[in-house]
Amino acid sequence: MRLGLFANVTRQGAREAIQTFVEWAQQARHEVVLSTDLAGYTGDHLTYLPRSDIAGYSNVIVSMGGDGTMLATARDIRDSGTPILGINLGSLGFLTQLTPKQLVAALDRIAAGEYLIEERMLLKTAVAGDHQPSWPYALNDIVVDKGAVSRLIELYFRVNGEDIVTYRADGIVIATPTGSTAYSLAVGGPILHPKMQGIVVAPISSFSLTTRPMLFSADDVLEVTVKSPDRVVSLTLDGQVMTELFDNSRVTITRAEFTLKFIVFPENSFYKVLRNKLHWGRPPRTGS
Repeated sequence: MRLGLFANVTRQGAREAIQTFVEWAQQARHEVVLSTDLAGYTGDHLTYLPRSDIAGYSNVIVSMGGDGTMLATARDIRDSGTPILGINLGSLGFLTQLTPKQLVAALDRIAAGEYLIEERMLLKTAVAGDHQPSWPYALNDIVVDKGAVSRLIELYFRVNGEDIVTYRADGIVIATPTGSTAYSLAVGGPILHPKMQGIVVAPISSFSLTTRPMLFSADDVLEVTVKSPDRVVSLTLDGQVMTELFDNSRVTITRAEFTLKFIVFPENSFYKVLRNKLHWGRPPRTGS
């Protein structure tokens, strides 16, 4: 088996986790390839490739860091179909559910074929007549917002060619089921199981009390047209890829033509992660 490794070396415990991964692979006689930015953290005898080339060389990708690292990994592997195992180097994440202490046991189970594949849908953007984002896909969400200026913007929202609503708000979050526990949740959107097929649309600080988050079919075609004659508006994908929008810019959002594959284990259910991450079912803290 050939395994690729991405890691956020700024996270505490990254060096130790990388070394554990390499030692396990060598002892089990599996081939490993690491991203070139890890060359200073491991031995010189290993194989290193640019991040964009690793997925095509590997059977499995291991991503160590936080949810942001997983989002960056998703961009690097693109539509290769290579499954990803997320290892969290910090607080529990929604995308990186395992800890470094669980790494060796998880790798043993992967080598034995004792794991499940969970496919996650992505969204695709297209901007009419303006700058296109460098990577048009989003695993979590697409955000159109006013940027640093403290003034409302107008966003005309259409679905399948039909006018739905004009938002006067700070912006709008358009999220996948995976992204329903990220920014969308913070602005009042619903939580969707990541295996669902749907799109959440949630306004950010809407001027109208009657505008609420809405859920659409994954096969719907969404359009957002910006009305902002006096300033530039931001389009951000997964909080990491940004481009500028201008007055009358139109953004079309559809389901991506490929999915991402996550390696999961039955005991780490989505609902277990929710209980731990959101502190559900715990009594309130009292005292100091």
